[in-house]
Amino acid sequence: MSVTNFDKIAFRPTAFYRTNVAVMVLATAASLVSMDTAAQSPDGDTQLAGFYGFNDEIPEVLTTTRLRQPKTRVPGTTTVIEGEMIRDLGIMNLVEVFRLVPGMVVAEVGSNSPVTTYHGTVHYEQRRMQVLVDGRTAHRATLSDMDWQTMPVPLELIERIEVSRGPNSAAYGINAFLGTINIITRNPADTSGVEIRAIRGSRNYVRTFASVGDANDSYDWRLAFEKRKFDGFDYQSGGPDPEPFHDGHNINSFNYSSRLKVNSGFNADIRLGVVDGVNEQDKDRSGELEAVGHPDIDLRDYYLQTQLNFTPSNNHFFHILASFENYDRRQQWPIELPETAVDCLANGDLLFLKANKGLCFPGSPGGIPLTAEVNADSEDSRFELELQDTLLFSDDLKLVTGIGFREDTYRSETYFNGRGNNHQSRVFGNLEYSPTTWLTLNGGGNWERTTTTDEGYFSPRVAANFILGNNHALRFVFSKAVRTPDGFEQNPDYGYTLRNVEPAKYAGYEGYRVNSTDVWKHYSYVTLGETLKEETIVSREISYFGQFPMETGQLSLEVRLFKDELRDMISGVIQFKDWTIDNNVALDQEGVEIEASLEFPGTTFRASYGYLEQDGWYTGPVIRDENRNPDPARQEYNVDLLGRMSARHSGSLALIQELPFGIRGSSAYYWADKFRSSRFERIDFRLAKRFFQPRYSAELALTMQHYINEEPDMSSANNIADPNQLFVEAGIRF
Repeated sequence: MSVTNFDKIAFRPTAFYRTNVAVMVLATAASLVSMDTAAQSPDGDTQLAGFYGFNDEIPEVLTTTRLRQPKTRVPGTTTVIEGEMIRDLGIMNLVEVFRLVPGMVVAEVGSNSPVTTYHGTVHYEQRRMQVLVDGRTAHRATLSDMDWQTMPVPLELIERIEVSRGPNSAAYGINAFLGTINIITRNPADTSGVEIRAIRGSRNYVRTFASVGDANDSYDWRLAFEKRKFDGFDYQSGGPDPEPFHDGHNINSFNYSSRLKVNSGFNADIRLGVVDGVNEQDKDRSGELEAVGHPDIDLRDYYLQTQLNFTPSNNHFFHILASFENYDRRQQWPIELPETAVDCLANGDLLFLKANKGLCFPGSPGGIPLTAEVNADSEDSRFELELQDTLLFSDDLKLVTGIGFREDTYRSETYFNGRGNNHQSRVFGNLEYSPTTWLTLNGGGNWERTTTTDEGYFSPRVAANFILGNNHALRFVFSKAVRTPDGFEQNPDYGYTLRNVEPAKYAGYEGYRVNSTDVWKHYSYVTLGETLKEETIVSREISYFGQFPMETGQLSLEVRLFKDELRDMISGVIQFKDWTIDNNVALDQEGVEIEASLEFPGTTFRASYGYLEQDGWYTGPVIRDENRNPDPARQEYNVDLLGRMSARHSGSLALIQELPFGIRGSSAYYWADKFRSSRFERIDFRLAKRFFQPRYSAELALTMQHYINEEPDMSSANNIADPNQLFVEAGIRF
């Protein structure tokens, strides 16, 4: 495993209420909006689309409370990114979509493993945001991590992505600590026919997509295939002989999505998928126990999902969602230990302790080395069951309630030395009430119990939205959330079992398990065996949403001011040779985020910006070095770990323009400043020509990514030889 978080970006906070000037500006601007017209009520459509359809006049979201709400009534700030925009901007992989979201950053760690986070606090393991795909939890069950590389979501099938920014445990439970990402795929009825697309580009980037489907009065279906292949970064160190980086991937996914329409009051969504392939891992970045071969991951994942949708009346809707996911990862590699290291294991000397380096790994070890194979195989699965009920008493009073159950099962000789499981059960709800045309109140919460701590937790949220005119609202939101440790954080049994041991003199080590307790690098820092408790966050938000109609276009603006207090944060190192995590850091963070779009016929301009101030301090027990002396530098290091992916300034600018001769052009600029003491900057250009014929349509496109800052971000190993990356794509649809 890798470091949970790393390096320092410490910010001295200004008082949150210095943002009062911004609040007054927002309030003044809002007060200038005419209030003669009553606040617009949600769409009165009583058909099923009334629950999951979207209003073109006021942007509506589904994710924040599980109710379909216009942005003037939703209790929080939610970014909506349409699938068409993702495709028009030439985005090449799913995780890069989140560069468009204020306050979110994207990076690559380890062997080119993509990560994304909202307001930092993570590095390798992305445990503090809930990720959903069509309502199904998408993160790995036991390690609570997101594997964006293997997500079975082709970009062509995305309808929209909603990102609820701010704690959302009131709606989705423990993992929605900092927010929720909800990926909504296209209805099979909207993709009937045949579509084929192929993309080829720099660094041996290859992506092919094909889908076939049909739609009729009783059954809609779609079968899709995607292949993603990429060589990753060009090299991991410079000099006259750059060292190559073994960090590519070759992933295949099959997806089946369908809707069975029994009658006007009942339909069933059935989805299933399979993912297989190889995710390359470089031995110098991801290998353990003196790896001499690359520990590539061979993956075999699958999921099954059924959602039964019932509409007993025009004002009542409920669904039953059942899903099962299985993540199967096989990872094996050869190792070579010098005879001196084998002697250290035999004598009980800590293998990687700094003081033992000369003893276990001398410069000229001599003797006969031990060779063997080890693995980090793991298989974990999740069964999830949910009942959600929605009641529309009137346009001014709406209620959503539900219950859920989840069972996580894990199997790994390396990480757990066996098999185990965890269970979660929850009850949730949200009430929306509008006593007048200018005020909407939301109150909701989630009570959840988990066996990882054997405790129950309640996460509440309350909000007041003051609606000014038809399309303007000022929101005041207060929320609390918790995150409990996952199965690996709480109950690890970490060790590698030696197999195929050679030569014969070491035959006694066949099947021998080298435990983490045999190899500690800093034994005085070790926290293995200590019980972890929940992390907590208290969040306050003041936000504004407004639409400004023009004669031929429209300007939309959303501004979020926030102040978060995070306590008992789990920080430290999760590695085979270093296990130091504990509830030992507190963070205060505050800032402002802006999102704006300007739309005219044939033109779309979008801008986002996030500013974050973050201050942290150590709250755990005194850390002592090997001589039992207090080690304040190590305590500060634990604080620094939670700031590695915290960017003080980040944002994006995007323009999509219809050009003559049926050509559509786009350009996007992404940046993240003071991002681990570096700056990420890239500008993308895309030109696409579309052809429309009676029996088919086609598209040819050219995309260029230009890296303005050629210095590697996050890691010195993330090197690209050519700052200009080119991609050519062609697609046809029948």
